[in-house]
Amino acid sequence: SPIGMNDNATAPISKWSDLGVRSVSALILIPAVLLDIWLGGIWFELFMAFLGLLMAHEWTNIVHQRSSTQFALSAAAVLCAAFLPKEIGALLTLAILCGITAIGLVANAYRDRAKNIFAFVGVPYVALPVLALVLLRAHSVWGVHAIMWVMLVVWATDTFAYFAGRMFGGPKLAPVLSPKKTWSGLLGGMFGAALISSIYASINLPGWLGLAFVAAALAAIAQLGDIFESALKRTYGVKDSGYLIPGHGGVLDRVDGLVAAGLVAAIIGFARNSSSLAEGLLLW
Repeated sequence: SPIGMNDNATAPISKWSDLGVRSVSALILIPAVLLDIWLGGIWFELFMAFLGLLMAHEWTNIVHQRSSTQFALSAAAVLCAAFLPKEIGALLTLAILCGITAIGLVANAYRDRAKNIFAFVGVPYVALPVLALVLLRAHSVWGVHAIMWVMLVVWATDTFAYFAGRMFGGPKLAPVLSPKKTWSGLLGGMFGAALISSIYASINLPGWLGLAFVAAALAAIAQLGDIFESALKRTYGVKDSGYLIPGHGGVLDRVDGLVAAGLVAAIIGFARNSSSLAEGLLLW
C-alpha cells in the first residue's frame, strides 16, 4: 500500500488506542465509588481517607523523593480532613490542616530546599479536597445528591472532552503543559457537564438552569486541575503519577479534575449557605 494510505489508516487507531482499557477500568471502579457515595457516613469517610492516602503516597513519591516525613504529614492531614469535621467542626479541622501544612513547609525547607511551588502545596492539595467532599456529603438529604452531582460533572467533563478533542482537534489549550488538550475538548467538556447536570437536576432537584451554568464553570475548573497535574508531571519528568489504574495511570491522574472541582464546589456551597454546603451548592 502507498505510504500515505498506511499513515491515514493508523492515525484513527492511535487516537482511540486507550479507549478500551479506560472503559474497562471505569466499569470496575464506578460501582464501588457509587456504593460509597450512597452509603455515606463512616463508609464515605473511609473511602475519602483511602483515596487521600493514595494521593499522598503518589505526591510524596514524585515531589519529595519518597520522604517518610512528608508522607506522614500528608497522611495525617488526610485522616484529619476525613474524620475530624464530624467531631470538632469544619473550621477547627481547617485550622489543624493549616498547622500541619506549616510543619510540612518547615520540614521541606530544612530537608529539601526545593524552590518550585509543588514542594510547598502537597499537604493542602491532598487534604483540602477530602475535607471539601466530606463536608458536601454531610447533609442527610442533599449530601448524596451533592457528591453525585460533582462526580457526574467531572466524569461528563472528562468523557465529553475526550471525544470532542479527538473528533475535532484544533488549537491546543495548554501546549507546553498538556499538549493533548484542545479548546474543542474544553468546550465539549463544558457542554457535557452542563447537559448531564441538567438531566440529573431535572430528575432529582428543584431547579436545573442555574446549576447548569455552575456545572459548565466547574468543568473548566476540572480542566485546570488536570493541567496543574500535567505541569507537576512535566516538572518532575514522569509520564504517569503511578500505575494503579490501567488506562488511567495513578490516582492523581484520575482525580486531578475532581480535586479542583470538588474544592471549588464546596467553596460555592459555603459562600451561599455556610451551614449546609450541599444545599448552597445545589439549590438555586
